[in-house]
Amino acid sequence: MNVLELRHIQKSFGDTPVLRDISLSVPQGGVTGVIGPSGSGKSTLLRCATFLETIDGGDIVYSGEYAAREGVYADKASLRRIRRYFGLVFQSFHLFPHYSVLKNLTDAPVLVQGRDRAEVRETAMALLKKMGLEDRWDAYPYQLSGGQQQRVAIARALCMKPEILFFDEPTSALDPELTGEVLRVIRQLAEEKMTMVIVTHEMQFARMVADHILFMDGGVIVEEGTPQQVIDDPRHERTRAFLSRLER
Repeated sequence: MNVLELRHIQKSFGDTPVLRDISLSVPQGGVTGVIGPSGSGKSTLLRCATFLETIDGGDIVYSGEYAAREGVYADKASLRRIRRYFGLVFQSFHLFPHYSVLKNLTDAPVLVQGRDRAEVRETAMALLKKMGLEDRWDAYPYQLSGGQQQRVAIARALCMKPEILFFDEPTSALDPELTGEVLRVIRQLAEEKMTMVIVTHEMQFARMVADHILFMDGGVIVEEGTPQQVIDDPRHERTRAFLSRLER
């Protein structure tokens, strides 16, 4: 069963097409890496998959449930239910600054999902331990490094018990030392077979954690395959040009 299927997704901003007939499937336990130059449509693809942008055409399907069919969205109650399938980690953390770390993790599962507060707190503390942050549960975001804030953001997304996690350039706001902290956490999730879609500019990381790579340019998927096929031995000139620019 595919956790996510995007079929023939179209998206324009005004007269400018940003996504042109994009299709992808993410199987349970699969990790898809999305690479490509700035402006290629990578982040818009994630925003469409997570309902932050509305598509102009195509299907969005989570675990067999249609969120959108031929560009027409399901009703509000269905979309609210389908939202529980996914979590999203932004490049700029998006933590609530006036909430403690623990409250950042526990508020939505209790208020949105209606789960038991004690159960959610136990889950949250276990996730913070996994992130190496169990001693920072009562800290506030401003007291944490960027890498710590991003690990809290990952824990917050996991606390909702999603079937799939989306990452939009999860390390682009971090310096190299802090980047390593976050990449280790994501790599551990991949080893635990967490289903993920990761937009990244870190080629070495994409090669290590993803089992499927999409190279996007100009709003289309130019090339896709295993990391070895796309990153190490690309067929298309556009892919080769992009990768050679990164190496310079």
